[in-house]
Amino acid sequence: MCLDVLALDGKSNESCRHLDVLRHLNITDNEDAMTRPGPNSPLKIELDVLLYAILDVDEKRQQFVSYLWVDMSWENDDLNWNPDEFCGIKRIYLPTKLLWQPDLTIEEMTEKDKTLPSFQLMVDNSGTVMLRNDMVLVSTCRMHIYQFPFDVQSCTLSFKSVTHLDEDLQFVPEKDPIWNADWSRRMMQAQTEWLFIDMTINNKTVNNFGFNQSMLVYTINMKRRSALYIANLLVPILFFFCLDLASFLISHKGGEKLSFKVTVLLAVTVMQLILNDILPASANRIPLIVVYCIGIFGLMMLSLMETILIMHLVEKDNEADKDQILSNDFGDKLEKDSFQNSSRVAGYWTRVSKTINKVFFIFYLIAATVFFLCLYFLWRRVEKW
Repeated sequence: MCLDVLALDGKSNESCRHLDVLRHLNITDNEDAMTRPGPNSPLKIELDVLLYAILDVDEKRQQFVSYLWVDMSWENDDLNWNPDEFCGIKRIYLPTKLLWQPDLTIEEMTEKDKTLPSFQLMVDNSGTVMLRNDMVLVSTCRMHIYQFPFDVQSCTLSFKSVTHLDEDLQFVPEKDPIWNADWSRRMMQAQTEWLFIDMTINNKTVNNFGFNQSMLVYTINMKRRSALYIANLLVPILFFFCLDLASFLISHKGGEKLSFKVTVLLAVTVMQLILNDILPASANRIPLIVVYCIGIFGLMMLSLMETILIMHLVEKDNEADKDQILSNDFGDKLEKDSFQNSSRVAGYWTRVSKTINKVFFIFYLIAATVFFLCLYFLWRRVEKW
């Protein structure tokens, strides 16, 4: 009886290895393991995508760089066993080359993933096969930068098979979008200047070159962190505008006022060049921040032209002063009469220049106020859309 017990124990110990399960499944010699499992009906592939990091969003190139974990699972009825017969072994891990796996691709991908694919997949006793891969994905994403830097971007990742039709393979989400978004927030490692909002999933059938294929579209919604752009771009331009406004207190005599206004205008031009390096040239509409820069640049340009006009009128008074000096040197009566006439002219242009300056200053304030109000209401209107 003891010998029988030992024999049973020996038999049990011989079946307590994963190799025994592999031999039972006969995978190495089974050619069916290399073909699509299941009957002649659509095989459902459960897909799960988690966003681990937002590495880069390039507005100029219209590219979205992300770090993803992608899980796929499907049923294979030919790969099942009774765990009680193998010491409770419920799962085994096999090299990916031994079993068939879906030929998954992402439509928006523009660069081949450089990370190494997973070398193993998991098979449980019920025949469920699970494959997990991580990837650094470079994909296209159409950017809507009308509200830059207060914009919200939505980038899509469309998963489908390369060759299989929807009659053979159907991709379905493993979890609901709320679960995916929640876990993506928890596992997020880096977001750069972007704040992850949520993720939506859309299951649809598309026609590619006359063939219907199942597609699972993940839409990643994210919002730009605008604090740095406000501090480094919007506020400095507003400060330059305030400096231009304060320049009305500078005297028109000499060229200091003109030089000051030209310097401030050049500073705004530099800001526009920086903005041009950020925004793409293929935008459908002019972004509001560009309208903001152009509006301030236009007001400052009008202010510069007004200063040139005032200095021209003041120069006429200076010419009248020269006439006065010549009149005093020669002491001629005719020259004195000419001097009296030029004095009247000089006084006239001085009064005209002061009037123009006052009227333009009022106009400048009203135009600036109307411009900022229109820009604000336009931005609020677009935000509601």
